[in-house]
Amino acid sequence: MIARIALALALLVSAAAPSAAADRLTVLLDWFVNPDHGPLVIAREKGFFREVGLEVELVAPADPNDPPKLVAAGRADVAIGYQPQLHLQVHEGLPLVRFGTLVATPLNSLVFLRDGPVRTLADLKGKRVGFSVGGFEEALLGAMLERAGLRLSDVRLVNVNFALSASLLSGQVDAVIGAFRNFELNQLDLEGRPGRAFFPEEEGVPPYDELIYLAHRDRLDRPELVRFLEAVERATFWILNHPEEAWTVFSGTAKELRDELNRRAWAATLPRFAHAPAALDVGRYARFAAFLHGRGLIGPPPPVSTYAVQLAAR
Repeated sequence: MIARIALALALLVSAAAPSAAADRLTVLLDWFVNPDHGPLVIAREKGFFREVGLEVELVAPADPNDPPKLVAAGRADVAIGYQPQLHLQVHEGLPLVRFGTLVATPLNSLVFLRDGPVRTLADLKGKRVGFSVGGFEEALLGAMLERAGLRLSDVRLVNVNFALSASLLSGQVDAVIGAFRNFELNQLDLEGRPGRAFFPEEEGVPPYDELIYLAHRDRLDRPELVRFLEAVERATFWILNHPEEAWTVFSGTAKELRDELNRRAWAATLPRFAHAPAALDVGRYARFAAFLHGRGLIGPPPPVSTYAVQLAAR
């Protein structure tokens, strides 16, 4: 009898006690919320972060160049970045390390209009090619052109900022480098001017991870990062198993997501999410670093372990 009373009191005390506070993580996105961020949004909306003891805040940046810099400065916990840019950032001395992958395939592509003058890479000779980000995109384009016996000097580069589709549709340029195949191709199709694309990984550029999770190199021992990846992985498989329901949940988080472009982009992005976000392909990172070094964008590459890691599971 006494034992039963003691157990009942213990249960009452346990029920009355406040639950342990969740650990907070601030995640800076690379851009405004879009289908590329599906696993993050689903992990939040389905409670997967909460179930591993995390309270995760997703923040869209005012300037897409800021997130890695803010994490490097210790002003945020995680940034969504790009593998190609990580190599450049490490070369510049930023204390950043990749600890997970969000989108495991390239999205960048060289896009042109189906009814335009371009049919092959060789057709770009003397043509205008729009770009948004100098340096890396020029390196991609240069490597692709070389496969067709051309050089960068054989095309006219035009900085169109982020108006990639608009510059094609207006005739300002004949092709654009830096277009995301899951967005711009769908956008052009919806405008009634279908596009086609050359894909860098098919034209001499080593494959790479498009979107990755970055943390400060001095904060990699935080157990929250491992739990974060566990929740993201669970969300990824839930999306793959329930794509239509996942779209409903995702698009229900903001009115601006509920349009045909985002619906199409969602379907195009699903197969590209990393199925094992924590897994690291060291060879892939080493090969891409060698590519950038060969293009003169970085010095001799440092060991991959200094800027990309696979965290130990719990």
